[in-house]
Parts: sequence; C-alpha cells; structure tokens
Amino acid sequence: MTFATTPLHRLLKRLGDGRGSRVLGAGLCVVLLSACSLSPDYQRPVLATPLQFKHAEGWTQARPADHVQRGHWWELYDDAQLNQLVDTLNRSNQTVAQYEAQYRQATALVRSSRGALFPSLDLSVGKTRSSQGTGSSSSSLSNNSSGIRNTYNAQLGVSWEVDLWGKLRETLNANQASAEASIAELASIRLSLQSELVQNYLQLRVIDAQKRLLEATVAAYQRSLRMTENQYRAGISGPDAVAQARTQLHTTEADLIDLAWQRAQYENAIAVLLGRAPADFALAPSTAIPALPSVPMQLPSQLLERRPDIAAAERRVMAANANIGVARAAYFPDLSLSMSGGYSSSSYSNWIELPNRFWSVGPSLAMTLFDAGRRSAEVDRTVAVYDQTAAQYRQTVLDGFREVENYLVQLRVYGDEAVVRQQALDAARQSLRLTENQYKAGLIGYLDVVNVQATALSNERSVLNLLQGRLLASVQLIAALGGGWDQTQADADRQALEPR
Repeated sequence: MTFATTPLHRLLKRLGDGRGSRVLGAGLCVVLLSACSLSPDYQRPVLATPLQFKHAEGWTQARPADHVQRGHWWELYDDAQLNQLVDTLNRSNQTVAQYEAQYRQATALVRSSRGALFPSLDLSVGKTRSSQGTGSSSSSLSNNSSGIRNTYNAQLGVSWEVDLWGKLRETLNANQASAEASIAELASIRLSLQSELVQNYLQLRVIDAQKRLLEATVAAYQRSLRMTENQYRAGISGPDAVAQARTQLHTTEADLIDLAWQRAQYENAIAVLLGRAPADFALAPSTAIPALPSVPMQLPSQLLERRPDIAAAERRVMAANANIGVARAAYFPDLSLSMSGGYSSSSYSNWIELPNRFWSVGPSLAMTLFDAGRRSAEVDRTVAVYDQTAAQYRQTVLDGFREVENYLVQLRVYGDEAVVRQQALDAARQSLRLTENQYKAGLIGYLDVVNVQATALSNERSVLNLLQGRLLASVQLIAALGGGWDQTQADADRQALEPR
C-alpha cells in the first residue's frame, strides 16, 4: 500500500479542500491584530557619568585605529608563549564551557518563546479497542456478540493564542535580554579568567628572574666564603667572619629553595585554567620578563560599552522591565483560537469517508476573576526586581569606575617609585663594589661587606617585586577597561556559539 492510498493521506487531502482552507484562513486573519505592550518604555537607569578619569592625566587616549587586534589584549605583552596559553584557555577552560552551555540554554529559551507567537499544528492518529458488557443496554452498540469494538480516529488540529496584550511578546523580549546578558556574562568570565592566567604567567616569569638573581647571588656568596676562609687560614680574618659568610650564604640558599614551591603554585594554577591536570603540565623557565605595555585609555562613557559585566547588568534590567509587562498582562483575558477536524470510524476499510468526518472551530476566552491579590503581588514583585537590577547596574558601573581609578593611580605611583628604586639599586651596586674592594685590601672587616651585600640584594629584589606589581596592575587596568570586548566581539561570540 503506497502513501497516496493510506487513510492518513486521504485525511490531509480532505482537510486541504476549499472549505477547510476558508475556515483556516479566517482563523489566521487574526494575526493582523496588533498586540499592545504593557511594559514601561525601557530607558537606561540614570547615572551620573564623569567626563574623564581623575587619574588619567598623561595617558594615551584610545582611538578606533588602535593597532591592537580587537579582543586580543594579551598580545600587548608581546610573548608568544603567553598568546598560546590564552588561546588554549579560550578553548579548554571548564568554567568558560559552563557559561557557554548557559548561553545555549538562554538562546533555546528565546527560540521557544518565539515559537509561542505562532499557531501550533497537531496531528493524532490512533486505534482503540474497547469492550462492554453483553447486557441489553449494550446490545445496540455493537452487533459483535463478544462486545468488543474497534475505533479508528484521525484528527488534525490548529490552536493559537492571540497575543492581544503583549504577554507572549514581552516574554520573548525578556528572554532575548536574558540571552544578551548571558553572552555578556560569558565574555566577562572569559575576560576574568584571561586576566587571571596572564597575571599568573607574569608572576611566574618574575619568579624565574628572582631565581636567576638568587643563583647569581649564591655564586657570589660562595666566592666570598672561599675568600674569607682563605683569609682565616692566613690569619688575616677571624672565625666570626667565616661564620657570617656561611650564614649569609645558607640564608640566600634557603630563599632560593623557597621559590620552588611558589613557582609550582603558579604553574599548577595555569594548568587548571587550561583545563588540564597539574601533573600533565609544565612551563620551562624563561630568561626574559614580558615588557610593561603601554595601555591605551578609554573615555568614561566608552567604559559602559566595553565592559561586559556592565553590559550584562544592563541586559538584566531590560529583562526585568519586560517581565513587568508579562505580569500586568495577567489582568486581561487570554484569547485562543482553535480548529480541529478528522475522521472516526469503527471500520478501517471505510475510515476516511465523508460520513465519518467531524470538525470543530471556535474561539476561547479565559480570564481570572478573583485570585485574592496574587496578580497584584506578582506585579509588585516584578517592579521590585526591576528596581533591584537597576540598582545592581548602577553599582556595577560605579565599581567599574572605581577599579579603573585605582589601577590608574597604582600604575602612576608605581612608575614614580620605579625611578627612585632604580636609583637606590644603582647606588647599592656601586657601594657593594667599593666595599668589596676595601675588604680585599684588608681595610674593613667582613661584617661591613655582609651589610652592604644584604642591602644590595634587598634592592635587587625590591626592583623585581615592583616590576611584578606594575605588570599585574597593567593587566588589572586592561581588564577594568573591558579588555578588547565590545559589541563587535559580542556578535562574534554569538555566531561562534550558534548551533550548526
């Protein structure tokens, strides 16, 4: 039996004749009705935005022709290995994967709410087998002496909820805003993790530099110890000088050993950020520290557009605003249009025949007349949620300005301090050379050398620690400015996550 001769095919053909088309067309004409919206007109929450950052004097203003590739802000540090690590994080980090899945859920909800705006078409085909007692009351129902009856049913139905008050449309708007917030949250968490990775990498490289410094210092102290021991054997210096030289050497060796676990901690943190077990990951030591980049600045108004967490906060306000309209629509009746038709017969052979046809069509109006204040309470709740999200948005913006101001002044102060620290280091190095020459000439005791050596080493490490602080502050400032994220990057993220 081919499909063209089946009862299902005949059902579809009968429902597609002229009369069925006229009934279906009359029902769908209601689509032309314009749904009204009960949500307040959305406006971005009012917030006083400064014209410029207080501590931005001397910084380079960002321009659209910025040579840095949009989104790849870590390339400012000009480190190929760092670039590879960040690329791996973007692909393999499990927290990013969680937020990507969360965004896919949000987009699926948008598609579902968009589908609610259109009619739904249902088809049911079935067979039922029933039995009834053989008493006199059932004898007229069936000529079958056993009382068993077969019923074949085929029904095609169309139903549609007319969105007169904008409830479905506002639900769609709320879900779309939530999806936009979700993609911005994804960008925000990715930026945060990228910042964490870059900071861990930079601190690890500074530890590599400290390790090289302490190794060179240990070698120098070993030479000083041998020289002091030779002088002691020659009767030039006493045993106290030898003890001081050994104390200084072993203390520095202990500091060198201590760096091992600090480096391991940063290495393990990087491994987890890359979605790998620490046992399966290692970073070879490097002989260079990434240079401190020149960070381009943004205007305060641009900060609101470039920070993904601020964008996410505003999208949540938009969703809350739309939900007010959904709650208000509950006061009004729901209008649904439905139409169904089909065939029902006790015999399969003449199932799809004109005498066995049935149909129904008509509107349905449903409205809650009394609910003891539940609808009013729901409206009040959605308004309160809107006020909450608006306050959260304002606070997010204020926190953004605070972070930028903090990192700006931190970098400026660190820059001034770096000049003085370098001058102190140069003076300490010169003092150490003079003191060592005087000790070799027998003009001073070894205690004087020890003190100068300790001062020089302290200054060396202070300069490295200050460089580390400046590098970390630069990363934090870039993240506080939104990295390279903007609406263009958001569109690229959205396209990359769309189902294929």
